[in-house]
Amino acid sequence: MSSPQVLFPTFLLLTVALLGLVVYTGLKAKLRLHLALVVLTLISLALAIVAALALGKLYDLESAGWITPVHLKIARIATYAYVLPTVTGVMMLRDRKHRKLHFRTAMVPLLLTVLAAITGAWMIFHATPLAAQS
Repeated sequence: MSSPQVLFPTFLLLTVALLGLVVYTGLKAKLRLHLALVVLTLISLALAIVAALALGKLYDLESAGWITPVHLKIARIATYAYVLPTVTGVMMLRDRKHRKLHFRTAMVPLLLTVLAAITGAWMIFHATPLAAQS
């Protein structure tokens, strides 16, 4: 099985690429493809989170200082924020007048996910690898 150092960036990049396709298909109103991509994105995100947790075990995350709690807070909020576009997406399926609301609420987890990726990379860059702590 691949290491967290390979799996995490792979699933993170896949998630970001899929998010881009989700936005594109949503803007183009390609509903079936949009919904399929949403499901694939959430699966990829879940796999990225699992890989991130495994990667975090290889580092002394506390050594990254204040970045660690900030990253973890943003990452949690980002994960929970995916409920917003789910709810507004269902609302939009019932009534197209909710399209603008759905778009706006979809941008929230997307931006938070990007911010979590940036702070997560920053955290790992500043954390001490556990093997180096002998």
